[in-house]
Amino acid sequence: MSKNKNFFENIVSKTKIYLVIIAILMIMLCIMNTQYIIPSIILYILIFIYSYWTNIKRKNEISKHIEEITFNIDSAAKNTLINSPFPLVILETDGTVIWRSSKFISEFESTDINNTLLDLAKELKNNIKQRNNKRDKHIQTKININKKTYKIVGNFSKSKNRKKQNEYMMTLYFIDYTEYEKISKKLEGSKTCIGIVKVDNYEEMMQRISNERRPQVLAEIDKSIYDWASISNGIIIKTERETYVYVFEQKSLKDITENKFDILDTVKEIETEAPIQVTLSIAVSNEGKNEYEKYKSALAAMDIILGRGGDQAVIRENGKYNFFGGRTQEVEKRTKVKARIVAHALEGLIEEANQIMIMGHTNSDIDSIGSSLGIYRIAKTLKKPSYIVNDRIGATLDTFAKEIEKDEEYKNVFIDKSEAISRINKETLLVVVDTHKKTYVEVPELLDQTDKIVFIDHHRRSTDYIDNAILAFHEVYASSAAELVTELIQYTENEVELSKIEAEALYGGIMVDTKNFTFKTGVRTFEAAAYLRKCGIDILKIKKWFQSDFESYNIITDIVRDSKIIKGKIGISMYNEENKDAGLICAKAADELLTINDITASFVIGNLGNKICISGRSIGEINVQLILEKLGGGGHITLAGAQIEGKTQEEVKEDLLKAIDEYFDESVN
Repeated sequence: MSKNKNFFENIVSKTKIYLVIIAILMIMLCIMNTQYIIPSIILYILIFIYSYWTNIKRKNEISKHIEEITFNIDSAAKNTLINSPFPLVILETDGTVIWRSSKFISEFESTDINNTLLDLAKELKNNIKQRNNKRDKHIQTKININKKTYKIVGNFSKSKNRKKQNEYMMTLYFIDYTEYEKISKKLEGSKTCIGIVKVDNYEEMMQRISNERRPQVLAEIDKSIYDWASISNGIIIKTERETYVYVFEQKSLKDITENKFDILDTVKEIETEAPIQVTLSIAVSNEGKNEYEKYKSALAAMDIILGRGGDQAVIRENGKYNFFGGRTQEVEKRTKVKARIVAHALEGLIEEANQIMIMGHTNSDIDSIGSSLGIYRIAKTLKKPSYIVNDRIGATLDTFAKEIEKDEEYKNVFIDKSEAISRINKETLLVVVDTHKKTYVEVPELLDQTDKIVFIDHHRRSTDYIDNAILAFHEVYASSAAELVTELIQYTENEVELSKIEAEALYGGIMVDTKNFTFKTGVRTFEAAAYLRKCGIDILKIKKWFQSDFESYNIITDIVRDSKIIKGKIGISMYNEENKDAGLICAKAADELLTINDITASFVIGNLGNKICISGRSIGEINVQLILEKLGGGGHITLAGAQIEGKTQEEVKEDLLKAIDEYFDESVN
């Protein structure tokens, strides 16, 4: 209407211009000859009257035309609503139905639709209120009615009823999407999933099984895997001696998941006549535009599984990892070939770099510092400028820190965050020790400043691992990062001579992470310790580094006294005082709880101020790493931890109890 009005006004404006021009011309004519004055006036009046009459006539014609168009549009709109091929309803967000189409009535005549509409109106009202952009009047949602799926589309506007100022009026079309959903699910279910199945420690197992028994064991492994794959109508192909590629349809993934990858338990029942179980690592992915991309995604997932110790399965789906299994202890590898290869590769990278930066995890412990000092000594042997990035040595190392400060060599070795960021460049080799998680390193910003990154770690691999490392020495069977670094030192081509404090720090890292050589020790753990012992370390001095003061001991005693026992074998306690060193106290309290008879696992929750921390410990029967992984943490079967932001200790405790229940439910199923 406004456009037509503007059009009419434009016509009137142009007429006025013409009249002015005619008036000017007549005035000029009258000036030239006065006898034309009266005829000019009469003529001008006639022209004016004619123009006015013409404009009035045009205005009436335009108005009539607009009325005809409006009437036709209104009629078409009403006919469209009344004869809509889709069920249509107009209702307010308080559930009041204003009008229903005949198609709507016939579609839902056998259904108590009023309650459904009331619930739908409430849901849509909440969605409308949450919208920041009120210009978007479009509505789209889905609803299930009588085993049918309806896609609901429509628009809303503010209610004109003064008594319902906070309500909205909605026009909704119900489009039957049932068949579409069935076809979509069928299409989705027919998509391909790619899996990789790998026999853990294949070489180790073959060495320990007798020649007579070996073919039978391999045949039993093959049969178990092929039988498992046939249940889902999938195809499995043996690509290497210990590796299989598994192809199946998406619709079978649900059944495989519900069965918790029972093949993991099936192969463990195979008798090998050797002190080693048959275990599998399985990685499945449905992410990728084609089968090749899905295969690459499964390969990446397999790297994570192997980094977590094997004997488990993972599904990569919708950008997330879902883990199954992983309840057995890691098996130590007897070969040291990898340690020798990594040692030589690390030397080459150090020689190519212009400087070396070594970084551990936040709130560093003796394993982190000892490993850093070991790498520092390798770099200094190759005469490269080296720095250890450390803002603050953890409270557990106060005695150690005072001792290392006495040595002049290390005064300029330890640098803080700001200095590290200012020094690093593209030619810097960054070595990360005792962690592989991007979010847990001392200074995460350094990871983006160089492409030359190496990490050395013994923790089970997390999903946020450093994925752009050019060299990784990640062995979850190892007791500590200090053990791995000690092996590297032994296999470097250039002879490395550790100082006494460096050897003691490495030994301390092994000693603390194994709880005085009690947990997670293997032959190579003692070989590394023996090598460090030859360096002339003082074991009694190392033990004094970790002695608790009387006040801390009393706090730990109180935590142990206040603990509760759940499931008949798990001790849980809390350290309620806000303390930046709560992590240390909780760890010691968790260790102390394990000394109590019948307790096989312990968890202690503390308050760091800006975060809530949990320390988990186990004697091996319960996998504390799997439990704390549900809360965003990680670690090992016997030793794990987590830090949670944005929650209270009580809320974290509730989450922990829920995670423990889920762990035991999964064990039963």
